[in-house]
Amino acid sequence: MKYSNRGCNICLVGLQWGDEGKGKIVDILTESFDIIVRYQGGSNAGHTVVINNEKFVLHLIPSGILRKNKYCIIGSGVVLDPRQLLDEISELRSRNIEIGDNLRISEIAHLVFPYHKKLDELSESEKGDEKIGTTRRGIGPCYSDKMARNGIRVSDLFHPEYFKQRLQKVVEEKNKILVRIFNTDSLSWKDIYDEYCGYAKQIKPFVCNTIAFMNEAVKAQKRILFEGAQGSLLDVDFGTYPFVTSSSATAGGAVTGVGIPPSQIHKVMGVMKSYTTRVGSGPFPSELNDALGEHLRVKGGEYGATTGRPRRCGWFDVVAVKHSIMTNGADSAVLTKLDVLDEQKTIKVCVGYRSGNNIYDQFPADLAAWTECQPIYKELSGWQKDTSKMRDVKDIPPQARNYINTLEDLVGIKIEMLSVGPDRGQIVSLV
Repeated sequence: MKYSNRGCNICLVGLQWGDEGKGKIVDILTESFDIIVRYQGGSNAGHTVVINNEKFVLHLIPSGILRKNKYCIIGSGVVLDPRQLLDEISELRSRNIEIGDNLRISEIAHLVFPYHKKLDELSESEKGDEKIGTTRRGIGPCYSDKMARNGIRVSDLFHPEYFKQRLQKVVEEKNKILVRIFNTDSLSWKDIYDEYCGYAKQIKPFVCNTIAFMNEAVKAQKRILFEGAQGSLLDVDFGTYPFVTSSSATAGGAVTGVGIPPSQIHKVMGVMKSYTTRVGSGPFPSELNDALGEHLRVKGGEYGATTGRPRRCGWFDVVAVKHSIMTNGADSAVLTKLDVLDEQKTIKVCVGYRSGNNIYDQFPADLAAWTECQPIYKELSGWQKDTSKMRDVKDIPPQARNYINTLEDLVGIKIEMLSVGPDRGQIVSLV
């Protein structure tokens, strides 16, 4: 499907707790763009794309890499695990996907090191019942070092003496934490140094000044698609804190994570699932802890692309999505996994929360309120027909059309596309 972007640069964001199907939508939109940019997150993200029944799972490289003659950029807002990146490149090349000059990595992106992963794992284990539900891939500790001005960036790898001095100092500090606080073994800075110097040689051909590259692209009026990882409800500022990721997953993160002017994001498109899921801990008022929740999980393949963990499933949450639309300035949306609801006789939509005597139609700010929230539902008739083979708007069953129209009315933006299955071709345009 060729998307008419009319010269717009688009930022694609998830409007829920992630796993909305952004990878597939990026892949579809990429045909109409010149450059695809990943602007935040790390290898904790997993974007799944299915092309002719062949499955690709991407963690760091933008989903646009699956299309020919497109530039894919890993921006400065991403925290880069070089081992994961090289494994991903090797896997894609083994499947005849071109990786060369079409991939560019920011020289000022921060690096994930073994001590970040170790600290992530130990810290999460210490939390007991209050676990955040991290992927334990070192993302949070890496962002913590970045903000504490204690991080090491990609460009540092190419200055061996400076890199050695920085690494020695940082590992010495981390070892004090590992040994004295967590009572575990220390790490060898020399082993890490040798390992990462090896990575430096392999990733150097891809590394460049992506800020200059992107701003030159803007001047040349190249068509740019900004790809977010995670969902807006996991944004470190606007999500269900502290059960969030460690970066800015909303559209604002594209500006700071790439280094382009805000005026160059012409449109924000949100992706939302026809129901709701989340991975890990945190509030989820419309969660279904019953056979129906398990049915959605199995039919929707709701298992983490990065960790394989089963996702929690529940009904569509209007309050949560409206909050994401507001914080992103989303102009329109894509509705995914409509087919997963095909068997349902009745479909519920969460339109508010009740906590004691209080009714919330806006996102609660404090965790204490969240723990008491119960969903207020609107019920709709299901369509009980197979929608996975739909390719044209005229094929949408009346009850499914009513569901789509109801969601549009409740969240306040237009739904432009429907996804009715995992494959690239299972898409219906509504515009």
